[in-house]
Amino acid sequence: MSSWPRPTTADVGLRSFAATKARLYEETALGMQAYLLESDIPAEAIHHTAVWNVHVPIHDDANGLLLVKWLEEILYMDEVEDKWLVESAIKIEEFDDSINLEAHVRWVHSDAVEKEVEIKAVTRQDLIVAEVAAGQTLESPWAEVPTFEGPGWYSDVVFDI
Repeated sequence: MSSWPRPTTADVGLRSFAATKARLYEETALGMQAYLLESDIPAEAIHHTAVWNVHVPIHDDANGLLLVKWLEEILYMDEVEDKWLVESAIKIEEFDDSINLEAHVRWVHSDAVEKEVEIKAVTRQDLIVAEVAAGQTLESPWAEVPTFEGPGWYSDVVFDI
């Protein structure tokens, strides 16, 4: 896993690292899901597959907005559709007027998992989705989170719990 809970003044933060932008969205989603779980998903849980899509208009922070929308979609699928995300493979496409995220997902019924906490919202507080250049080092201000050396991508996101 390449996501670590990090301290915030309130609620909970998560920093994620990955080699590609698409993988960053996958790792951040898995980090969020791991934070919510009280225990492992039971081995007997039946896995299903689907394609989930989100998109945002081109914007100064389109990558950040896309991450928020993706994480909100995961929370919605759990809370409303009773589908708990287990794994995803993401493809991101940029067009003239929008950025689209297509996720091929594996999910289990939400009643198969035991959650420890609930996330009320994905916030834009301290939100970062950024590329780290080759040879560049991203120092961590938190003891719980390692330093990251590029090339790659990282995100910081805060959840309202």
